[in-house]
Amino acid sequence: MKITWIGQAGLLFEVGEKKIIIDPYLSNSVAKIQPQNFRRQPVDERFLKIRPDIIILTHNHADHTDKETLKHYLGEDTSVVVLASYNAWKEVRQFGGANNNYVMFNCGTVWTEGDIAFEAIPAEHSDDFAIGVILNIDKKHYYITGDTLYNHKIFESLPNDIEAVFLPINGKGNNMNFRDAKRFVERINAKYCIPMHIGMFDDIKPEEWQVENKRIPKLYQSIKF
Repeated sequence: MKITWIGQAGLLFEVGEKKIIIDPYLSNSVAKIQPQNFRRQPVDERFLKIRPDIIILTHNHADHTDKETLKHYLGEDTSVVVLASYNAWKEVRQFGGANNNYVMFNCGTVWTEGDIAFEAIPAEHSDDFAIGVILNIDKKHYYITGDTLYNHKIFESLPNDIEAVFLPINGKGNNMNFRDAKRFVERINAKYCIPMHIGMFDDIKPEEWQVENKRIPKLYQSIKF
């Protein structure tokens, strides 16, 4: 398996022949509505040419459910399973395509595709249907929190054997800051933690996040555990 950080909170999981993309943001669309949030890293267009099997959208904000990115993946000639929380689901299904399967993926929903199980769990964010997601791959749990604050309700839904957690540390827009993200990873006892939501709209230095088991991702490169 290969996991690649594609910027902001975007991830590409390659599991055998399957390609799973989570919250891809490969445009500069946010700057059109929030000029201060311009893209600080270039788009690598290789990732726009991928033919994903599964797309996961954790919530309906422009840097997570990005129409300018999704138009490269969804059309009349594509066959993609899209797992999207309710508000994102309403948005993305407008792309249509008879062979695309748009699944409303809200908290508590489980979807199995081949040997991989996906489970939507709570997140605390300004989209009231925002979710996190757990990928069960080869009997290991990979947890993508989505954009979220530290909230006690989240922990009730988590397994006790998380291989890796991918979480925001930017402390803005209803996301955890350094301190709360540290408390979060310590509480869930994940084997590895990977900071997300960095480097696109800000100058955050993840090296200063004082967590022992962190793995700082490099843009467009696979994450090493």
